[in-house]
Amino acid sequence: MERKEELLQIAISAALEAGRDIMNIYDDPKADFGIERKADNSPLTRADKAAHARIMTFLEPTGIPVLSEEGAHLPYSIRRSWQRLWIVDPLDGTKEFIKRNGEFTVNIALAENGSPVMGVIYVPVKQQLYYGSIGEGAYKEELGQRVTLPLKSDTERTFTVVASRSHLSKETADYIDLLRRDHPDLQLASSGSSLKICLVAEGKADVYPRHAPTMEWDTAAGDAIARAARREVVDALTGEPLRYNKEDLHNPWFIVR
Repeated sequence: MERKEELLQIAISAALEAGRDIMNIYDDPKADFGIERKADNSPLTRADKAAHARIMTFLEPTGIPVLSEEGAHLPYSIRRSWQRLWIVDPLDGTKEFIKRNGEFTVNIALAENGSPVMGVIYVPVKQQLYYGSIGEGAYKEELGQRVTLPLKSDTERTFTVVASRSHLSKETADYIDLLRRDHPDLQLASSGSSLKICLVAEGKADVYPRHAPTMEWDTAAGDAIARAARREVVDALTGEPLRYNKEDLHNPWFIVR
């Protein structure tokens, strides 16, 4: 097995096992989510911690450094030497998890020289698995069936924009209004977590604009899958592909198309 294929299988296994740990908490009606608040006031739950711990048991043995939302964030003076790294969000969509609406994911990406080259996104509630690697294509697995992304185009589908369910900023709303000039029948679809990127990668939506703060671990896995599906994730101002393992781990505003 080629090293790249081996790493993809490790990431898939890590995501699936983390998803099981998350669901053990999510499905327990008596479970205490153990909700805490991080320095940025975003929520942290027992499920976030459990998923992070599980994923690390898979990724640490690879010898590739890990940048995880719930792990230690080493200074750039150390990270800058990492030509290859894992970028992980153990539970993307913690707010959706707390709301129990099912729209949360496990995100694992592999980046090389600042670009995402492999990504895995698992949707535990629906048992949907998205994955892809540059040069090898992108796929979705559900109920034992695997399909290639993007799906066959529906020429009758109305131009669709996907937006955040919890984070629709004024700037994003203004951008959508601009799109309506060329697409007066534009349909707006809402979704949580990295599922928004997956919808574009699948071909179920045409564009996902994000004019609001995000971090590298929010997008890296979806970015890799989108690129593998011949989509793009670009800086909203420059049109350049997003870069990863930067000194500042915040993403610029971006557009998936």
